[in-house]
Amino acid sequence: MLRCAILDDYQNTALSRADFSAFEGRVVFDVFTHHIADTSDLVEALQPYDIVVAMRERTPITRERLAKLPNLKLLITTGMRNASIDGGAAKELGVTYCGTPGFPGSTAELTWGLLLSIMRQIPQELEHFRAGSAQWQRTVGRDLRGLNLGVIGLGTLGSKVCSFGLAFDMNVSGWSLNNSAERSAAMGIGFTATLDELLSQSDVVSIHIPLNAATRGLLGARELGMMRPGSVLLNTSRGPIVDEAALIAALQHGPLSAAGLDVFDHEPLPLDHPFRQMPQVIATPHLGYVTQNSYKCFFEGVVDNIQAWLADAPVRVLS
Repeated sequence: MLRCAILDDYQNTALSRADFSAFEGRVVFDVFTHHIADTSDLVEALQPYDIVVAMRERTPITRERLAKLPNLKLLITTGMRNASIDGGAAKELGVTYCGTPGFPGSTAELTWGLLLSIMRQIPQELEHFRAGSAQWQRTVGRDLRGLNLGVIGLGTLGSKVCSFGLAFDMNVSGWSLNNSAERSAAMGIGFTATLDELLSQSDVVSIHIPLNAATRGLLGARELGMMRPGSVLLNTSRGPIVDEAALIAALQHGPLSAAGLDVFDHEPLPLDHPFRQMPQVIATPHLGYVTQNSYKCFFEGVVDNIQAWLADAPVRVLS
């Protein structure tokens, strides 16, 4: 009987999101609801498994780890891209590496939720509401209409965030390595030729690019220092795109007034991390893709992947 490990299923929901009954008598599924950070502990836990399902980038599957899992035959990531998995090493070691479909737009929606929470101070007002504060209203919110929204990255998610900004009557501009004045005009947004230009003219900056060697640390102290006094930074892409120490300094000393974060350098975020205590930070625990529709797409895709692999015809092979 084959054994399959489903990693980092924090809500213990994976097996209820798709029909796994077809594998009865063929595959045994074990769900790991806790994160295993240590390599030796992870390798020991995964030694018996023929199949491993990785939930996005929660657990890196490096060459070192793969080399210590001789029983592993099929590796599946939810989604079709995972920067934390060494696909080349998987191929060299004879491990079939596949992805699943996803549900587009969920992260863009969360991005807008973070922005509205910041601008109208919803978490703070809810806290006072729950506590039964004698003061009925405590904060004065900011309007989005008329503010400048700068979007870094104009792929599926970035384009969706641009459309949200336009719907809220914001002045929207975008920047990406492949952008052009013609493309911006077709989207109904302003064109910025450089990242510096976007940062210096925006009241709100939202990041929607993948993490790679070129984008790691893209926004450091210099870049954050160019932003407008009182501006807001949103990052629902990947934590290391923004230099964490520089972001903390920019929130404590300016020019940023707030940050909306769904991603971090290390996840789960350590309990003693400064972000947890900073009133300028509105944060969620990497919930961008954590929706009913996304999970349905992910785990129905996992079922498809395993069925196809068992039939010697793997689908959505990534390397």
